[in-house]
Amino acid sequence: MTNFLCFRYNLNLYKTKKNMLPLKEAIAEKHSLAEKMPFNQRMFKGELSKEEYILYLSQQLAIFDSIEKDELPHPSLNRSRKVYEDIKELMELENGESIHIKPLDTTNEYRKYLNGLSKEEKLPHVYLNYLAIMFGGQMMKANVPGSGKMYEFEGDIREIAGSIRAIQKDEWADEANKALDFNINILDELQNVSESARIEAEGDGGEGA
Repeated sequence: MTNFLCFRYNLNLYKTKKNMLPLKEAIAEKHSLAEKMPFNQRMFKGELSKEEYILYLSQQLAIFDSIEKDELPHPSLNRSRKVYEDIKELMELENGESIHIKPLDTTNEYRKYLNGLSKEEKLPHVYLNYLAIMFGGQMMKANVPGSGKMYEFEGDIREIAGSIRAIQKDEWADEANKALDFNINILDELQNVSESARIEAEGDGGEGA
């Protein structure tokens, strides 16, 4: 590359970074949409049944399992074991009994996508999924069935969150928005499953009346 082309390339890169929105601002619109999803709102209000919350946790377990195939920025971030313990508690399983989980179609799409990413490429998904549990999720803990181990982090929460903050980049915006798209689709399918189950239950009740 000639000196002139190098200069043009560096100038364009500088302009791109200069015009780039901060990560939090760049994902704000879709983050707000995810928060307003009916299933998420019902969870925040403490309206989910135990069965609905188990189904939600099952999707979380599938996602965390895929992400945690690679080492996370801090060992206390790992959530798979915590989610597994929550499901086991809610299903009232004894030690040694295994959990059989069938992820939703939208969750499987996200897992397939995650499994095709490198460790570095997964970092925006770590940022999106783990900080959400660490901070926004703390408001959920008091409103969900069970003890909410998924929301419990061992150690200094500032240090744990700082391990992600220290490496986060505004360039993660596109990938973090993809993570939000996947999560929005999962929340939508969870709500559809809940509504279908409710309609079916009402139908069964009507037949028995």
